Amino acid sequence: MSSQDNFPEWIDNLATGNTYSGRTQRTGLQEYNQLPLGDSCDIMEPSTMDTAQLFPLMETKLYKRRWAMLFIFSVYSMSNAFMWLQYSIISNIFTKFYNISTLAIDWLSMIYFLTYIPLILPVMWLLDNRGIRDVVVVGSAFNCIGAWIKTSTAQPEMFAMTFLGQFVCSVGTVFILGIPSRLASLWFGQQEVSTACSIGVLGNQMGIAIGFLVPPILVPNVDDMNELAHHIRIMFYISAGVATLIFVLVVIVFQEKPEIPPTQAQVQARSISPDEYSYMASILRLLRNKPFMLLVVSYGLNVGCFYAVSTLLNRMIIEHYPNEEVNAGRIGLTIVIAGMVGSLICGIWLDKTKTYKQTTLVVYLLSLTGMLVYAFTLNLGHLWVVFITAGVLGFFMTGYLPLGFEFAVELTYPESEGTSSGLLNCSAQIFGIIFTICQGKIIDKWGTLPGNIFLCIFLLIGAVLTGFIKSDLRRQKANLQSMVHTASPTGSISSAQDYGATAYSSHWPHQS
Repeated sequence: MSSQDNFPEWIDNLATGNTYSGRTQRTGLQEYNQLPLGDSCDIMEPSTMDTAQLFPLMETKLYKRRWAMLFIFSVYSMSNAFMWLQYSIISNIFTKFYNISTLAIDWLSMIYFLTYIPLILPVMWLLDNRGIRDVVVVGSAFNCIGAWIKTSTAQPEMFAMTFLGQFVCSVGTVFILGIPSRLASLWFGQQEVSTACSIGVLGNQMGIAIGFLVPPILVPNVDDMNELAHHIRIMFYISAGVATLIFVLVVIVFQEKPEIPPTQAQVQARSISPDEYSYMASILRLLRNKPFMLLVVSYGLNVGCFYAVSTLLNRMIIEHYPNEEVNAGRIGLTIVIAGMVGSLICGIWLDKTKTYKQTTLVVYLLSLTGMLVYAFTLNLGHLWVVFITAGVLGFFMTGYLPLGFEFAVELTYPESEGTSSGLLNCSAQIFGIIFTICQGKIIDKWGTLPGNIFLCIFLLIGAVLTGFIKSDLRRQKANLQSMVHTASPTGSISSAQDYGATAYSSHWPHQS
């Protein structure tokens, strides 16, 4: 007796979305012919029982040490993000110290964006072929080396060397930004992946928050160059010491993946032979995925605006509130702390509801609203108003970061999470450079309000593009198939919490 005869026909209909009675015959592995049923249907997905024969349920397990892996990555990301902003948040001080233009100081931030663009493809290849541990170890090494180079640059004539150190740190960033979604998938269960991804992003935001807060405290705006050099040197040595400790921690503690995978989706991923996976073919499939490419552009517009605001925040605040370097840092801290709360709430919300497109679109529109309010209240002369509007802006704009990562994984499953995240971040770096340069020029010529309106226009474009994204939640479809295939003849479900107990291969027909 065949397996088809052993299971009620309603389960096949549920798995394929068909409400009619019909029978299929299987002619070979993953080959399905539909017997004539009229002209209304010409494609049928493989039945759940056939899929179950190909991919039986395997043992899964959640390890407590998954939280240690997430913590180590988060502090590594935090260290690198701090060094991104340690110059720009006190740009007026470094401009005086090194006797350079504001654009040169801006490039100490934008070098992070520029480095990412040519290096992301080889790093994604390394992530897919060598694994997450090698990528994290190499990235933390670059972060540590760059920090130590900068310890020797607390002298007015050493700008070129400090730029070199910042460049080396920026290489470390390429090994960070695509990791959260991959780490969450490798170590965490289905009900935790979005929250874990949010925490991974939160580590980077924490570094940005410290980068806003600490440099204005450690490096006061004094006129004595020797005293100023002393303060700068202290800041560089602290960041180098922390980066070294994190590197040692990564080498000793960080692991590639758990012995037993956390979800059925990871079981299927491990069953794929390396010979069957083509990195370039995966890239090409992603580039042909229209919903994903719309997300790439809209994500780049949103995050690029955040990068521009972060880089130019000191200039915008000082223009309206002179000698308020410390409060400029506190305003940046407010943006990021509010964003960290937003990221965490969005991650938990996604784990509970799985409403990826709806949540992404709402948060995008609220980011646009926050940016408009911030733009029109910045010059009112009341710092407390700026703190409030900046907090609202940060809650939604920074809270959008993990939404983009998780929505991309859903749209591109079963492609590598590192590859989809890498393309999202590449778009963000490109727009970050463009927006930072353009907004800086606009601020210099016409003031902060036109510069912020410039960003609002592109946030509006991004919101419109998000509305056009066709939501194709492939990972959720695989999960539904898993639920059906573990059902008993009475309709009970034994394991509804494992993602992808069936392989949702790209060559199977997808129903919209």
